[in-house]
Amino acid sequence: MKIAQIAPLIESVPPRLYGGTERIVSYLTEELVRQGHEVTLFASGDSSTSAELVACCDVALRLNPNAENHILYHVMTLEKVRRRAGEFDVLHFHVDVLHFPIIREFARRTVTTLHGRLDLADLAQLYAMFDDIPLVSISNDQRRPMPPVNWLGTVYHGLPPDILPFHPKASGYLAFLGRISPEKGPEVAMEIAARAGMPLKIAAKIDAVDQSFWSEKVKPQVLRHSNVEFVGEIDERQKAEFLGGATALLFPIDWPEPFGLVSIEAMACGTPVVAFNRGAVPEVIDDGVSGLIVEGVDEAVEAVRRIGDLDRAQVRETFEKRFTVERMCRDYMAVYRSLAADKRLGLGAQNGCAADAAATVLPVTEPVV
Repeated sequence: MKIAQIAPLIESVPPRLYGGTERIVSYLTEELVRQGHEVTLFASGDSSTSAELVACCDVALRLNPNAENHILYHVMTLEKVRRRAGEFDVLHFHVDVLHFPIIREFARRTVTTLHGRLDLADLAQLYAMFDDIPLVSISNDQRRPMPPVNWLGTVYHGLPPDILPFHPKASGYLAFLGRISPEKGPEVAMEIAARAGMPLKIAAKIDAVDQSFWSEKVKPQVLRHSNVEFVGEIDERQKAEFLGGATALLFPIDWPEPFGLVSIEAMACGTPVVAFNRGAVPEVIDDGVSGLIVEGVDEAVEAVRRIGDLDRAQVRETFEKRFTVERMCRDYMAVYRSLAADKRLGLGAQNGCAADAAATVLPVTEPVV
């Protein structure tokens, strides 16, 4: 099958440091190539891939101080995609909604994975206007705020099983990995660790939009708590050691998390997760097996104290059963084939109308299998 993967340009594919969407695009692209498909990746020029790379900017935009207007680069990317659209059986977009107006003529050969939150007030109007565009969610919870749209399925993220090796023994600290932002709860993680009497290591990036939150809310606590070590952004090699050595990953989120990639990264290392019951957490974490799901700080402190009761080997086994890249690729291939079947049967969106699209929609209540 000839497949185009269209990635955001903020980070390279895969990212050098932090970057969830681009990392998933990389894993999926490489697995598709490994399985013998002809894949073209539209991404930043500093990306690394075994697919054909179409460089849409020289360097990932977050790392390029000369790229002042990111929209310009994404518009140019979409024009490159449009010019070559006829070459592909399937075009898989990971760039949010920017491409919707230009794909009307070939929408039946496209799928868009929505990687972000969908509960923002303005989004309902937009998705109601483009209700024929084939979509994939990364969790079932992610769909809750949406108007009726053309869902083809839910596909959970997956990782190469050898990229984060199993660590049978922990080194006696708690870990926080992600972004320094209010919805991720780094200050809550520090409170949990302090009350549980355990050291905490924080590995996180700080976006410009979150600089004031870091300076006013987080940094003072880092300096005040002797048990907290701020590591900063880390790469894939450092991540394996960082997560693998942790007794538990703290995931005290305060937003409708669409998936939570860091949770399965920890699970791949055998590290259980203590997570607040928000968003997709109950779909990703098997409570009492791969982690403990809690309702607040008090329960999280108690969970940390008994997290050692969980079997790290079983945490890893749960990852291998549910969250490998092979499973993710298999699920996306089912989506791609549904598009091919839709095209052969003449179903789906025609002339901007989604009248028959429901005929190809896969179950909403469970991921594609």
